[in-house]
Formats: sequence, C-alpha cells, structure tokens
Amino acid sequence: MIEQLVQSGRYQNASEVLRDGLRLVRQREEEDAARLEALRRAVDIGLEDVAAGRFRSFADGKTLRRHLAARAEKVLGRPSE
Repeated sequence: MIEQLVQSGRYQNASEVLRDGLRLVRQREEEDAARLEALRRAVDIGLEDVAAGRFRSFADGKTLRRHLAARAEKVLGRPSE
C-alpha cells in the first residue's frame, strides 16, 4: 500500500506516508479521548440529576420512544424519523 501511494504521486516517499499515517492515528486517539471525556461528563451529570431527583420514569419502551421523539422534535424543530 505504501508503494502504491508513493507511485500514485500522492506522497514523495515512504516516510511521508508513515508520518501521515501516524498523524492520523494520533488524531483518532485524541478524538477518542475527547469523546470518552464527554461521555464521562454526561454520566456525572446524569448521576447528579438522579441523586437530586431530576429524572422521569417511563412505563415502557414505547412511552420512552415517544418522549424522546417529542424532545428531538422540539430541539430540531421538525418531526424525528
């Protein structure tokens, strides 16, 4: 694959291909870490809300889906699919 990328003219040599590949790996790891941190913050907020009594219970999945669809419609300004 490295040879193909160099032969295509996209890269001057194998080192450029490897540097770009490493840059992409680093970028993906940073994005994964940011997503994980956002999830951790969301869990902390959710746990705080539950502890403070700020939550709703739903009788079944259908009721929950209707509630979520209504919330999405409110946020997006259009019916959810």
